[in-house]
Amino acid sequence: MRVPAHSVCTAIRDDIVAGVYARGGKLTEELLARRYGVSRVPVREALRTLEAEGFVVTRRHAGACVAEPTEQEAADLLEVRTLLEPLAAARAAQRRTDAHLRVLRGLVRLGQERARSGLGEDLRSLGGWFHETLAQASGSPGLTALLTPLRHKIAWMYAVEPSAAPGESWSEHAAIVDAVARRDAQRARALTAAHVERTRASHRLRPVRGGDRVRDPQHAVNTMSLRN
Repeated sequence: MRVPAHSVCTAIRDDIVAGVYARGGKLTEELLARRYGVSRVPVREALRTLEAEGFVVTRRHAGACVAEPTEQEAADLLEVRTLLEPLAAARAAQRRTDAHLRVLRGLVRLGQERARSGLGEDLRSLGGWFHETLAQASGSPGLTALLTPLRHKIAWMYAVEPSAAPGESWSEHAAIVDAVARRDAQRARALTAAHVERTRASHRLRPVRGGDRVRDPQHAVNTMSLRN
């Protein structure tokens, strides 16, 4: 069964974000195909997509390599996020469905429970799902297509310091959902802008690791997950 290129793309992107491939490191089709247990065709398609997203660059005589963004490029990502996230929230207030609202409220309940329990790892995942769902609720595929790789790139370039008051963040999420539920686009935009600006200060650039190889080339990859 042929593995879709988008599944291979997701797997490679996740490994880039996780630091499995060093910035500037070569990405050969043969190595990637062997690592993920696929043919070179979906790998080639995936690399083209990742290049368009800014994770990969093609260099003359070197082929595909992991991108090496500058500090200014990284700073620009946070600036773009401060513009797009509030827009997505405003659109969500205008276009959300009842299904979107149920998911958002469920995530807020879970986030508030985890915040009280001090489960930081769960909070990071839930926060990502919250903002992904908010983008989807905007009813704008183009906006979602911009925000999704943007969040991945920010996670790749930045480490986020744990909040000293995680409950505060989820109270802000709850207020955003309330504005979305009321279809108050202006309030949803303003609350999200304030939330994004506040969390921006917790982002710290990750140190760049040297090297041009996969960190653990023998690490087993669950290729069955690519087929699901």
